[in-house]
Amino acid sequence: MARLVIDPITRIEGHLKLDVEIEGGKVKDAWTSGTLFRGFELILKGRDPRDAWQITQRVCGVCPTSHAHTSTMGLEDSFKVTPPENAVILRNLIEGCQFLHSHILWFYHLNALDYVDVVSALSAKTTDPALVAVQGKLKTFVDSGQLGPFANAYWGHPAYKLPPEVNLLAVSHYLQALEMQAEAAAASAVWGGRMPMTMTSPPGGVNCMVDLDLIAQFLFRLKKVQAFIDNVMVPDTLAIAPFYLDWAGIGKGHANFLSWGVFTDPKSRDPYKSLLPRGAVYASEGLTAQKVGPEMVTEDTTRGWYKDGPAVNPAQGVTDPEYTSYDTNAKYTWAKSPRLNGKPMEVGALARMLVAYTSGQPTAQSLINGTLTALGVGGKPEVLLSVLGRIAARTLEAKMVADEMIGWTTALAANLGAGNSKLFEQYEIPDKSSGIGLWEAPRGALGHWNEIDGHVLKNYQMVVPTTWNVCPRDEKGVRGPIEEALIGTPVHDAKQPLEILRVVHSFDPCLACTVHVIDPDTNEVRKFRVS
Repeated sequence: MARLVIDPITRIEGHLKLDVEIEGGKVKDAWTSGTLFRGFELILKGRDPRDAWQITQRVCGVCPTSHAHTSTMGLEDSFKVTPPENAVILRNLIEGCQFLHSHILWFYHLNALDYVDVVSALSAKTTDPALVAVQGKLKTFVDSGQLGPFANAYWGHPAYKLPPEVNLLAVSHYLQALEMQAEAAAASAVWGGRMPMTMTSPPGGVNCMVDLDLIAQFLFRLKKVQAFIDNVMVPDTLAIAPFYLDWAGIGKGHANFLSWGVFTDPKSRDPYKSLLPRGAVYASEGLTAQKVGPEMVTEDTTRGWYKDGPAVNPAQGVTDPEYTSYDTNAKYTWAKSPRLNGKPMEVGALARMLVAYTSGQPTAQSLINGTLTALGVGGKPEVLLSVLGRIAARTLEAKMVADEMIGWTTALAANLGAGNSKLFEQYEIPDKSSGIGLWEAPRGALGHWNEIDGHVLKNYQMVVPTTWNVCPRDEKGVRGPIEEALIGTPVHDAKQPLEILRVVHSFDPCLACTVHVIDPDTNEVRKFRVS
């Protein structure tokens, strides 16, 4: 048996340590450890409640918009104020840009290099002038001995299966995607004032200017991103997936999925009628969506570096840090263990698309069924419960959101044309109150719980997507979703644990991962730097 720790797993955000035991060429056990404590819940105590939507954006530089909206929704719950229809549409548009930016970033720059052999692209045969130019740039990188963002990977590993020509095309699109990220961010800034850290979604509505000229500017950028998703990202997914269909049987994990719902229906405000609706799916009970609520959530600190106490709902949650030591038999992470009705839940694009699919959302059903048919697995949605499913879900969700954003923009313009320009509703801060904001970040289910006393924040708790996915074992010893998904993963070479990277990256954890490899027979510690 070998004990692995890869140091670091790059292409994620933040700090994550991963211990893995390998036996017989497969992962036998795994422990995920978040190694950075930040304490935003403590920072917010005693603050004016209106500060929260700005401060919580600093939790994440990749998805600040999602934290802003979730915090604002929780504060509106406390303030008992309902934002106008136009404000809901604008928040959907700003959040949509966040999703498109994040999905393009993840697909090409954080995940693709686990499947695309960059060095292999040098041997591709092509006469396309654009691809020849890309090949020339890549050769210059390689000849210089400085691969830049392509350095320190496992080029030539037998798990890479794409032909050189497909690798070259993917590298070309990797570079093009850098520009599309910028377009999505710029589109967000039309309404958000800047990106990252939006300035225009306070409790009560939005505080940006809206006119037809700004709508035209926004649509110009949005349609460029939409065209990239339709003409590049979706075709890339369909072109690459057939070479990796074996990954439809790897990384299933617990197969419990949660979505709080995102992209509010401006008319009904019903989370079960959102574009991506609220719900939970437990694959062991069949692929059907079930209703869920915040009262079902508890957080366990048995294995986290916090003072021990009972598992409680975040509304009564306490963030009381207490570092002891790193011990996989006891406490080994700064992450708590959130559970829904006592069960670990996977969150993210796959969870959202599965909930939408099983809820009967027509667009989600059409996209998923069409993709399954194109890959030759029509009528078998269970293959989505895998690493490959997580990848496909991000692509399909990007298309679904981009297309819907065109309609929201049209609705906003129609409201302005009809004289409906209201963007904000006034409110007063109560002396005592509490509220909950439930929403989705690109990486998954996001919840903010607030308690106000004496017009200031008495308590503030956040259960963020990566906490759901990267959490440790709970008091019953049940693994977290990433830990469980790693079990059974084949590893061709412990010195080049590419397969482990694929599973971890498929969740897009918002951490920086540290993995070391320890051979118990030699006590040799191997450290890896992975691009």
